[in-house]
Amino acid sequence: MEILSELMNFLDSSVTMFHAINECEKVLKNCGYIYLPENEKWNIGAGKYYTKRNSSSLIAFDIADGDYHFQISASHSDSPTFKLKDRPVIESNGYLKLNVESYGGMIDATWLDKPLTIAGRVMTGTKDTIETRLLYIDKDLLIIPNVPIHFNREINKGFAFNNQVDMLPVFSAGRLKEDDFNKMLAKELGIKPGEIIAKDLYLVNRQKAAVLGYDNEFIASGRLDDLECVYTSLLGFIEAGNSDHINVFAVFDNEEVGSVTKQGAMSTFLSATLDRINMALGKSREDYYRAIAKSMLISCDNAHALHPNHPELFDIKNRPVLNKGIAIKESANQKYTTDAFSRAVLKSILDKRDIPYQTFANRSDIIGGSTLGNLSNTVVSMNAVDIGLPQLSMHSAYETAGALDVLYAIEALRAFFETNIDIKDDKVFLEV
Repeated sequence: MEILSELMNFLDSSVTMFHAINECEKVLKNCGYIYLPENEKWNIGAGKYYTKRNSSSLIAFDIADGDYHFQISASHSDSPTFKLKDRPVIESNGYLKLNVESYGGMIDATWLDKPLTIAGRVMTGTKDTIETRLLYIDKDLLIIPNVPIHFNREINKGFAFNNQVDMLPVFSAGRLKEDDFNKMLAKELGIKPGEIIAKDLYLVNRQKAAVLGYDNEFIASGRLDDLECVYTSLLGFIEAGNSDHINVFAVFDNEEVGSVTKQGAMSTFLSATLDRINMALGKSREDYYRAIAKSMLISCDNAHALHPNHPELFDIKNRPVLNKGIAIKESANQKYTTDAFSRAVLKSILDKRDIPYQTFANRSDIIGGSTLGNLSNTVVSMNAVDIGLPQLSMHSAYETAGALDVLYAIEALRAFFETNIDIKDDKVFLEV
């Protein structure tokens, strides 16, 4: 299936949040979207545009004449991993190790005993000029070795890894010196070591994305949470026909660490972008507030699929499975934005096109995670619904999801963007 092959390429290329945004930007440019830097004046009308912040968050928008409101999808570009500290090289007992700390909440054990590399961005230049450079070392570079079971006989009964002790990757067994690390970076970038000023670098699992199963039922990859939603939202966005409103595709960074950054869902990025669209179109503040009140957001972040070995951990009824459609997520404690109003709107859109969907809720005695919908709503508030693609092994270094759900998600997002959602107080009119 061609779409799955394209998704595999996207996942393998999007090794960090910076690379994921770069891949999205390539797709948008190929589809005729015009880049608008945040620090320049926007002269826009009906048309297709995008902007970005920190090279790790991006917002694209398709402006059509018609009813003035926004229909928005939001997903996130980051995934749990390990980040290198500024001075990462540690000499210890004849080895060189890299000093890392956890970024987000990952399953630590899944990172051990597999080929790893590093990727991210490097700031290069001189005292007068600084440039951002993407880095991905396409080589099996590092490994985090387990302690042999002979020295830890109880490991299979459960073991708490210490990130400062157990999770440091080995860079050399004695042939390299500390300054060889920056020399390696410089060689990869085609510059001199002295031109490296600063860097944001992360560990990357080298295992490639794959379609699995005798009947090709599964997809597996690192970073499925949340790049699967990024990709399916992007395709739904660019493939949608739109003649009535303003469609918005948003990807935020730092969801895995709370979203409280200048490029996160709680930043000014979305509100400032919508406000600037409003001003550039010659609208008033009154027009803006009315448009926001009529707008709707889909928060897209992967959902937990029923685990084949531990069904007891899941709700009795609201337990999505693989390849049965997207999951509409709800939470009484408002970890998700879904309410009866937003659920009814999305279900009606999907039912009209016979697009399958499921529901997800946690067991009432298990506290689940949160996502970016409610966080973005603290900055710019509108009707919103949370969805996700069901997956297994969330926050593992290698995750699993359903192949068919990729197609269902693209159809669902395209239907959302193509439907003109006309909200009039407590009534909604859906027009295709």
